[in-house]
Amino acid sequence: MAITPATATHSPSNGTAEPILLELVDENGVTIGTAEKLAAHQPPGQLHRAFSVFLFDEHGRLLLQQRALGKYHSPGVWSNTCCGHPYPGEAPFAAAARRTYEELGVSPSLLAEAGTVRYNHPDPASGLVEQEFNHLFVGLVQSPLRPDPEEVASTVFVTPAELAERHARDTFSAWFMTVLDAARPAVRELTGPSAGW
Repeated sequence: MAITPATATHSPSNGTAEPILLELVDENGVTIGTAEKLAAHQPPGQLHRAFSVFLFDEHGRLLLQQRALGKYHSPGVWSNTCCGHPYPGEAPFAAAARRTYEELGVSPSLLAEAGTVRYNHPDPASGLVEQEFNHLFVGLVQSPLRPDPEEVASTVFVTPAELAERHARDTFSAWFMTVLDAARPAVRELTGPSAGW
């Protein structure tokens, strides 16, 4: 693996795992410090920077992922294409592209900013809290997926009607509808009126 600033910082050569730091922000999204990832999610939660990605195929269907069962937070639930946290000092756009590739093995053929949303979502199953200032991105995926099984249990492309059926039947992440609703204007612009988003 090539050593980049991110991997050098977060994957030390001695084999020990260094804590992953998140960027703490104020209500306007201005960086005010850092906190260890798990600590930032302990109740009541510390407001931190995050991102959410929504990728669509050529038919305007949304790519959902089911989070791997081994994840410490919201394992096994369905959610948007990709979500995560930039490293301190990493641009949200760069983090979104990086994590999409790390989790799903694809680089979006188009990725555009779609605004931000701030929310507070406790996760009843884990007891953790998502206090996030979330940067939203929409884009297209035009190459075969190669999901990392440690990150992703399953994937599916859905129409709006299929999403409604699945959302009524399956368990989704606590933040999913909040981020989707916030991204809808950009989603509609990307997919066009016929896609139905």
